[in-house]
Amino acid sequence: MNYRVVGGKPLSGSVRTNISKNGAVALLAASLLNRGTTTLRKMPRIEEVKRLIEVMESIGVEVVWDESGDMRITPPEQFDLSQINREAAEKTRSIALFIAPLAHRMKSFDLPAPAGCNLGKRSLGAHIDALARLGIEVSGREDLHTYHVEVDNRHPPVGGEIVMYEASDTGVENVLMAAAKIPGTTTIKFASANYMVQDLCVFLGECGIEIEGVGTTTLVVHGTPEINTEITGTPSEDPIESMFFISLAATTKSELRIEGCPIDFLELELFTLEKMGLTYERGDVYIAENGRARLVDITVHPSELIAAPEKIAPRPYPGINIDNLPYFVPVATQAKGETLIHDWVYDGRAHYYTMMNQLGATVELLDPHRVSVKGPTTLHAATIDAPPAFRPASILLIGMLAAKGESMLKNVYPISRGYEKLHDRLKALGATIEAIE
Repeated sequence: MNYRVVGGKPLSGSVRTNISKNGAVALLAASLLNRGTTTLRKMPRIEEVKRLIEVMESIGVEVVWDESGDMRITPPEQFDLSQINREAAEKTRSIALFIAPLAHRMKSFDLPAPAGCNLGKRSLGAHIDALARLGIEVSGREDLHTYHVEVDNRHPPVGGEIVMYEASDTGVENVLMAAAKIPGTTTIKFASANYMVQDLCVFLGECGIEIEGVGTTTLVVHGTPEINTEITGTPSEDPIESMFFISLAATTKSELRIEGCPIDFLELELFTLEKMGLTYERGDVYIAENGRARLVDITVHPSELIAAPEKIAPRPYPGINIDNLPYFVPVATQAKGETLIHDWVYDGRAHYYTMMNQLGATVELLDPHRVSVKGPTTLHAATIDAPPAFRPASILLIGMLAAKGESMLKNVYPISRGYEKLHDRLKALGATIEAIE
């Protein structure tokens, strides 16, 4: 699918933040810990979730997804990976989250690795080191392009203290799911406290797992050997989607009201944008349906922007979220001065930011991790093939909505991985955008 966009005009109206992709996929994986039926509420109909469901159904899981978005998940007595949907698995990096749940039911198995993924420590270092401490050995089989998993025969398995190799979101999620069904106490240090990790901790609490330190970098998990009950879980709203619309409003100089923003995961982003001249209002705090996330409604006003006074770089929570960092690029193209953006986490992702130059931006790649963005620049229309990365693809869409003329963003599957019916929601804000085959 492609997006045809006619940009260059301000948008207006309100948009509601959807349930988070990363929270949803974590809870999908965690549902495999339960031998009973799990109901997950308001699950987003995005490609990432659809691919994981295809994998789950291929190994014997029954999934019923109703029109309201609620999903009922019932596992089989035994998982059968002999007919696993490799094509679906290879399209999502979230497949790695199945390692720990399946390890509780199978002593040895292979999982397809995502296409283009470097196997072994280069891609799963944080998972490999930590899971090994819990008796789960993970290696990469380059010949078959799979993750190979072997479970230690220790009886019973033991927890203990684990120091994470890095504050990896998915790494900590895998360790949490491994520790959840190990009797006794497992302490996880240098844990990510990011929103999807907190969502998973809330869900595991519904499963009867006591977890101390939720929202901090030290988690203490009191495991139980069996989870077999009716469970309901609700992932919370997506701060990264909120940031997409905040960036869109700032870049197009639009007045937009973004509802249901998880404020605890946006505060430093908003403070930085305020330093860049963005004016906005935030409403009163209310609690999300999962009973924990704090939400606010944010109204962004058209603003005269200036370059950030300091470099913009991500940090583990409560710093700027690594997934929110790209959304500063289109904003910086409209800010007077030079903004330095340091994407130190991912090797090579900063290169994608220079694709904004095809729209008339001035983005200079200083090294594999840093770009300089000079503004303000007048953006113009262009036809661009979307990069394979979700966030860089979506910032090009923001640029096209700000650029005068008709643009084409080709092959927008990366955007559909995380955003549900985005073009329809943009139309509701006054955007001229069409999805075409």
